[in-house]
Amino acid sequence: MQVVASAWADRRKIGWDKVEWKGRVVLITGGSRGIGRAIAECMADQDISIALNYRSDEVQAKISAERVLAKGAACELFQADVSQADQAKALVDGVLKRFGRIDVLVNNAGVTRDTLLLRMNDEQWNDVLATNLNGVFYCTRAAVKTMMRARFGRIVNIASISGVVGNAGQTNYSAAKAGLIGFTKAVARELASRNITANVVAPGLVDTDMTSTMGQAAYDTLIQSVPLGRAGRAEEIGEAVRFLASSDYITGQTLIVDGGLVMD
Repeated sequence: MQVVASAWADRRKIGWDKVEWKGRVVLITGGSRGIGRAIAECMADQDISIALNYRSDEVQAKISAERVLAKGAACELFQADVSQADQAKALVDGVLKRFGRIDVLVNNAGVTRDTLLLRMNDEQWNDVLATNLNGVFYCTRAAVKTMMRARFGRIVNIASISGVVGNAGQTNYSAAKAGLIGFTKAVARELASRNITANVVAPGLVDTDMTSTMGQAAYDTLIQSVPLGRAGRAEEIGEAVRFLASSDYITGQTLIVDGGLVMD
């Protein structure tokens, strides 16, 4: 037991990028704030390059980049709306032109348009599916080509417990995130022979700008349902992403990070 513990401690001391991760390139979509920013900070380390995508908020995206640079990683910003196939492809092409490779793809970009089913219009449905599901397809399809040539790749998709158990008022969001989980499993099976893994992180309630729009009463009620008694922190999602990206033998799995809110 002491030998195992010592080996694990040594590996953590070395750092995830000092050996097999030196020089790797990580592309993160939706990296301007919240969970995307936290993922970038958790993945950032010396000798790692971070390509941060944002759709419209350049000011916040620059703040994310500054935090990544402060941790010693290289970082560049790439503007694109991943819900558009041509822009998603241009994003991947731009990253490849700048860095020459993509080793890790984190599909984090997402939107919400919450309302009850009978009040939901076509635009609210389509907007969520376009970004949260189609965008993942577009970016993954473009990025896996270079991963297949390199015979190495790590894909981590950000879903939600809404895609696992459903959530009232989020039929569009739940459908997109459930579809994302199925998509990831299929990708994992297709690409395993090329040493490419694909996994999902499904957060529960996390304190971000997106959850700040919840009414206080609804927020308090949800917190009471969390066995650990609090909302998650964005960096805890980032740590889960980093864990899956650094694993050689986990693929096709959904890691739920929710303080015990959802239990089988």
